Amino acid sequence: MSLKGVELQIAIPKTFDAGKVQEQLQQQSSVNQANAQAASERQLEKNRETVLESNHTTEANLDNKEREQAEHEQKKRQQQEQEMNKAKHPFKGNFVDFSG
Repeated sequence: MSLKGVELQIAIPKTFDAGKVQEQLQQQSSVNQANAQAASERQLEKNRETVLESNHTTEANLDNKEREQAEHEQKKRQQQEQEMNKAKHPFKGNFVDFSG
């Protein structure tokens, strides 16, 4: 396979361009890998801090929930007692007879 002068004028610059593109792709992959590793480290650090913070708040939230439940149950009991005190007569005022 012999190449003519015109073909060499086209082939040689394309070879240099292809080499540059290949080098850029290799560099891009290493940059992407470094970015992924840095992002992974940041996420890992964030997860470490979040777990420590959430443990303290979880205990406080449990205490608050227990208090709220106790208050809610107490209010419910009070409402039931008030309803019992205001209980209506079993049949007075509940039925109106329109026949007649």
